[in-house]
Amino acid sequence: MIAAIKPAGSNTRGLLAYLYGPGRQDEHLDPHIVAGFAMLGMPDPGRYENATLTQLARHLDAPVQLRNSEFGKKVTGHVWHCPVRSAPEDRYLSDAEWGEIAQRIVEVAGIAPAGDDLACRWIAVRHADDHIHILATTVREDGRRPKLHDSGIRVGDECREIEKDYGLRRLKKGDRTGTRRPSQAEMHKAERLGWEQPAQEWLEDRIRASIPHASNAEELLSYLEADGVAVRPKRGPSGDLLGYAVGRPGDLDKHGEQIYHPGGRIAPDLSLPKLQARLEVSQPEEHPTARRSRPTTPWHQATDALDTVRTQLTGTDADGGDARAQAHIAALGELIEATAQSAPADLYGELQAASRAFARAQRSQIRAEDRAADTVRIAARDIVNTATGPDGALAALLAAMVWAAILAARWHEAKSHAHQADAARRALHHLQAAADGALAPALAELASRQPKEQASRTLASDVRAAVPDHAERILNDPSWPALATVLADAEAGGHKPHQLLKEAAAQRELDTARQPARVLITRIQHTSRNPVPNRRAEAARRRSTTGTWPAGNAIPAPRQAARAATPGRNTRPRR
Repeated sequence: MIAAIKPAGSNTRGLLAYLYGPGRQDEHLDPHIVAGFAMLGMPDPGRYENATLTQLARHLDAPVQLRNSEFGKKVTGHVWHCPVRSAPEDRYLSDAEWGEIAQRIVEVAGIAPAGDDLACRWIAVRHADDHIHILATTVREDGRRPKLHDSGIRVGDECREIEKDYGLRRLKKGDRTGTRRPSQAEMHKAERLGWEQPAQEWLEDRIRASIPHASNAEELLSYLEADGVAVRPKRGPSGDLLGYAVGRPGDLDKHGEQIYHPGGRIAPDLSLPKLQARLEVSQPEEHPTARRSRPTTPWHQATDALDTVRTQLTGTDADGGDARAQAHIAALGELIEATAQSAPADLYGELQAASRAFARAQRSQIRAEDRAADTVRIAARDIVNTATGPDGALAALLAAMVWAAILAARWHEAKSHAHQADAARRALHHLQAAADGALAPALAELASRQPKEQASRTLASDVRAAVPDHAERILNDPSWPALATVLADAEAGGHKPHQLLKEAAAQRELDTARQPARVLITRIQHTSRNPVPNRRAEAARRRSTTGTWPAGNAIPAPRQAARAATPGRNTRPRR
């Protein structure tokens, strides 16, 4: 059940005309009063043809008019309007049940507290099976204004209790971190203009997409302007940025002027102070040219950075804490967005959907210690600045993101963050689809190079020894031939398959893995991408370039004998 308190109005008669009228989008059927204040004492215009809306409006406004005459100052914003809607799958509620629900809502809201004979006047009008509208005038019988601070939170909590008491669909408790839902007028406007999204949702997507590209708030606003967003900064006398508002081109008011939305009203984590805290990292960043000269790709760098997310969310970091964990979850969202922008076109849809879904998981009532997640945030900037195309490392990064999203959902669930845990799980669905798509081409190639039977049996023994609890699932996984190839390639590079398997299983538990062999493939490929240094080969290389043995190392005995047996060789011992 959803109760949405609307912005205060000043026209009681006008709202009644809508409630008893034919409706603008959904047809209003049989509008009538199902509950009201104790002294309503007048006929319902929906039931009696001689009763008028004007009479009802005057009756509801009587305390308002009395206060106006006594104080000589007109009260404004006195019309309180709260639609209350049940879920489509909920059972039919009778008029009596809707009346009881309306009574409970006005009590907790502060409109008409229980036992208060001097409370505000109100009515509940029903004109459809699945919802009612509560209308109240917010001047009490004694002329005072009611205390409505945080009434939305109280009403939301009461709706959760109503759902339990009436056997309705159970929704999650609100935590004041959600974004404002577009109004019907905004959705109709978007439909009329041919927009896929209302202006506010469109703007939120643009701001989140710009975050990985900026290192400070000024850069962020410049990037938004370049992306076609109307930007209106608020500056102090010194020129310092104090705030900002953004608008979607073509979103005009009735006077033909651009409509602007403050960042903090678009989403709680997009206010200027919160953006500044996230953007300004404490670690020195390299120039993009220097980044491109690194031996590893941005995908590899980001996968390494996600290890810090794992340590924070699993409690293995001794210096951790809720604020640091929340910061890493917020930075993970930025990394998902950056990856969506730089990934191949066939993966963009799933990654963009993951980024949108994960936005709610990025914020909670726990204040994030943003500086703690600089490593992940810098990795996101590296991707949007230097990633030039996909390579095998992208699949490893997406697999690491899947695990990070699982950990984020678990962490939020442990903290009773229901909305955030649900958002992380929805993002996980899209991330898994993207990871599967990125890995599919490589799996076929790896399976075609499966080691010979004897080598495969040896590698299977390594699996049983390294991860005995999951060995049979791994060996029966359709991706086992590809994993065997990965292990054989790693062994050829000087790595020990047994050790790689143990390390990979320690970094990503396999109980929840749908295909454990596939999970191990990406992790082992990432870990074993560089061959193990060969000390003898390195010594030979240095000897060939310098003509001397490494300091402190004597010539091996077999080579001393060879020197002595070689005619013309200088056999004097080295000093």
